[in-house]
Parts: sequence; structure tokens; C-alpha cells
Amino acid sequence: MAKFTIGLDYGTNSVRALIVNVANGAEVGAAVWNYAHGEQGILLDPRQPDLARQHPADYVAGIEHTVRGALAAAQRVKGFSAADVIGLGVDTTGSTPLPVDPHGTPLAFNKKFAKTPAALAWLWKDHTGHAEAAAITRQAARRKPEYLAKCGGTYSSEWFWSKILHAKKEAPAVFNAAYTWVEIADWIPAVLTGTTHPAQLKRCICAAGHKALFNAGWGGYPAEAFLAAVDPALARVRRSLPEVAYDVGDAVGHLTAEWAARLGLPAGLPVAAGAFDAHLGGVGSGIAPGVLVKILGTSTCDMAVAPLSQKLPDIPGLCGIVPESILPGYYGLEAGQSAVGDIFNWFVNRIQPGGTEAGGHAALTAGAEKLRPGSSGLLALDWHNGNRTVLVDQRLTGALLGLTLHTTPAEIYRALIEATAFGARAIVERFEEYGVPIKRVINCGGISVKNPMVMQIYADVLNRPLEISRSTQTCALGSAMAGAVVAGKAAGGHANFAAATKAMTGVLAKRFTPIARNAKIYEQLYQLYKRIHDVFGTRACAENQFAVMKELLALRDAARK
Repeated sequence: MAKFTIGLDYGTNSVRALIVNVANGAEVGAAVWNYAHGEQGILLDPRQPDLARQHPADYVAGIEHTVRGALAAAQRVKGFSAADVIGLGVDTTGSTPLPVDPHGTPLAFNKKFAKTPAALAWLWKDHTGHAEAAAITRQAARRKPEYLAKCGGTYSSEWFWSKILHAKKEAPAVFNAAYTWVEIADWIPAVLTGTTHPAQLKRCICAAGHKALFNAGWGGYPAEAFLAAVDPALARVRRSLPEVAYDVGDAVGHLTAEWAARLGLPAGLPVAAGAFDAHLGGVGSGIAPGVLVKILGTSTCDMAVAPLSQKLPDIPGLCGIVPESILPGYYGLEAGQSAVGDIFNWFVNRIQPGGTEAGGHAALTAGAEKLRPGSSGLLALDWHNGNRTVLVDQRLTGALLGLTLHTTPAEIYRALIEATAFGARAIVERFEEYGVPIKRVINCGGISVKNPMVMQIYADVLNRPLEISRSTQTCALGSAMAGAVVAGKAAGGHANFAAATKAMTGVLAKRFTPIARNAKIYEQLYQLYKRIHDVFGTRACAENQFAVMKELLALRDAARK
């Protein structure tokens, strides 16, 4: 009898449930539900452009909407039965911490805080804590440099502690009422298993290690004395946190009878420890040593793994080097770009004359495809939402160089795509510079399958072949694979992730290979990109850049001949 698992994938704007056959990775049912609150699921404040929050009620509602919808779709597949579902996994955005009371109930569910933004979940793209992140970085550099060494050298405003510290400043009543703060990657599995009480809740190594400075080498979360040096109030938060964390091969509990009845599933199904969407997207794409998985969406995450037996150096600029954060038995290495698809959407929705009514992405892509590399004379910086890797600086902004009175929207659109490709290359070079070989690049996410032009530009800029995951829902697939592993071989699942990867993942036959003449021009453009990257993004570069505009024009003229 076929066995199935469910992956729940909590993204920035919606939640998806995917039902997968554990024997061959066949996706037999899926459903998506858009979050009900805010603008496309995000609560914003026009007075604070760095603010981005979500309502935890949407996370709970999303379980029932999507799982029941996916089960209804799967019922139409011959051989499927809900009784043959054997496990569940969950992935979410992050760092997206949520303040909860002593019982583990979100403060947002309390009438007292119903209209208080700080009581909501602080979405990954909330950058209101940039000053607090800088303060944490300064204290760590002074007192605990080993903390920074494992997170790229700089603590980010996107992460756990900076958001909590900013909550103390923004909304002290919320901060004081919160018994602890929980990543939604931990809270949602706890909801399903009835373990939301802080004494029962199990936290995942993925969120703790990459965003909250957790490391077994120094006893788990940061020392209470260090956090107190940043702000004495953080010591209380530290005391609310456990000393251990779990990987995605661990079950955090079992599906409660109440949830089983609401969803139409067997009670007692094992639920895997949560993880971030990008990390389980890497799992769903077949990540292994030597494989870089690029999750291309509104932002990107670049995931790699290395065996725990390998002596791995600290790598400046990476978002984290965390044992077992992606796969058990391997270091998880995370990098990424704070905006990619968001940049393209910004240009279409905010800048391009006529916006989407003028044809949107499709029209701009058609125009950009006709252009030769270098022919626009443009060069852009992809920092519209800061730089996640390799500079780790959320206070950087985008730029566009080379504009003339003849510049067209299609030329700008292509230059923005090229900029994100240059940023991707900087990440690959950083991995390899520090001894993490990249032999294959597997891409997943909406952009990788929707826009071949983008993928060809990336192949040309990186000057290496690019593969595409066969699944268009790799994050949810990775979560379903975690469900198969915690279910175990005896229940019809898999003994480990190696077996699950072999059975449940694959790539498309189509690959994007570099076009030699394009790669040659992009090599020249990339060198110019690196110059302005270093001028605006580092303190080390004081070189005069008088020649950059002239070289762009020379490349433009040569490309147009």
C-alpha cells in the first residue's frame, strides 16, 4: 500500500499544504490559502517602512484550509487514502518570532493587545531592529567574537534578538507581558502536537542556530551575562529558553486527536521539528555536499551542506554555519539576497510607466530578451532591501548607474536582473574561497520555472550550468520528506534523509548552460559591479572610480556594433 506524508509550507504571503507519495515523490494533492490579514498577508505601517508583521491567527487558520483542501484534491488520485498518511513536516519564514504568554498563547490573541503591532509575529523582512542589531554586533565583537564568527561577522536586523530588543523599545507593555518569544517554525508544530506550553515546546536548531546565536559549543543560546550586557532585560528572555534544540529528523510530538478530527487525518501522526522554508527547500531539491541550492523568490536563499567531519573555517558574510540545521550529520550553510523578485516587482508596480497595465513582467521580459549583454550601458546594485550576503548590511540601498536620455524600461529591467545575478555570483565565490566547493547549482522557486531569461542570465553570469528542481514546491516537499523520516521505515517512510532524497527528489531534463560570448561580457561587467559593490558596501575600498561610467559606455558601444 502506498504511504503519504504532508508538508506544510508557510511563506511570506500564503500557506501551502502538499501531500506526497513517499515511495517516488509524486505530489498527489495540494492547496494554497492566502493569509487574511494585512496587505497580501503582511501588516504594514506607512510611517515605518521597515515594519512587517503577521497575525498568528492566519497560521492556525491556514492549517485547516490547506490540509483539508489538499486531502480533497488527493482523494481524486487512485490509491490514495487519508488513512495512509504517516507523518507531517512544517517549514516557515524566519526569523519570524512571536511573543507568547506563560501558557504559550500568542499575545495577539489577548484583547489587551489585539491592536498592538508588536504583539504580532515579527516577519522575517521586518527591519525595525537595525539599531539594536548594530548594538548586538558591537557587544559581541567586544565580548564574544565567536558568536559573530558563526553568523558571518554581523548580527542582522532580520534576526531573533534584534527584534526582541526593538520590541522593548517600541512596545514595552508587550515586551513585559511576553513570557518568551517563539519562532513560528517552532510554534506551528507545537500547535499541531498540543505542546505550545513553554515547558513542553521543542525548538528547532535551524531557527535557533541561524538567527538566535545558538551553538552547542558555547552551551546553547548566548550566555545570559552577554545578553544582559546588551540590555539587562534580555536576561529574562534568555532564562525562558531551553538548553537543547532539535533537527528535522526529530519528531517534536504527535498530531492531537482534536487536530486529527478537524483535518480528517489519523490521530498520533509524528510531526517533525520545524525549519525555515529555504532550508527545507534545499532538502526538497536534493541538497548534498558539493550542491548549492538556490531558492529564487521574492528574496533568495543559497543553501549548502558539509559533513560534520570536515574542518570548516568561519566564513565571513554567511548567515550562519550551524551543525545539522539542514540535514542531520552535516553543517548547514546559509547565504542569500534580501531582494530578488521583490526588485523586479518594485520596478513593475512602482516605477514602470503604466505598471502592470503596460504588460508587466511579460512585456518587460520580451523587451529585455532582445538586448545583448552590455548593450544598455547600465549597471545596478541589488540592495533595494539591504544586503544579506556577503556584506550583511541592511542599511545599504539599491543603485542604478549609466542612465541616459535614451534608457528604456526594458534596459532597466534587464540591468536589475543582471544585478541580482552578480550578487548571486558574489555568494558562490565566497563559498569556494573558504573551501566549500560548488560542483552543481540546483535552482527552485517560482522564478526558476517562470522566467527562462532570468535563468539564462544567471547561467551566463555564474558561467556554469544551472539545473532546476523537478518539483515546483520544494519547500513543502522538503517538509513532507521530514515527515517521512520521522515516520520511519517501519511505518512505510524512510530510515534517513539519504533514502528520502533518492526516492523523492529529482531535477528537470532542461538545463541552462552558459553562452560563451555572453559570459565573456558579463565577466567584464561583473568586475565593474565588484568595484561599485566595494565602494558603497565596504570600508576597505578607497579607489577612485572615475573610469566606471566610461567603461560602461565602451561596453555598450561594443555590444551594439
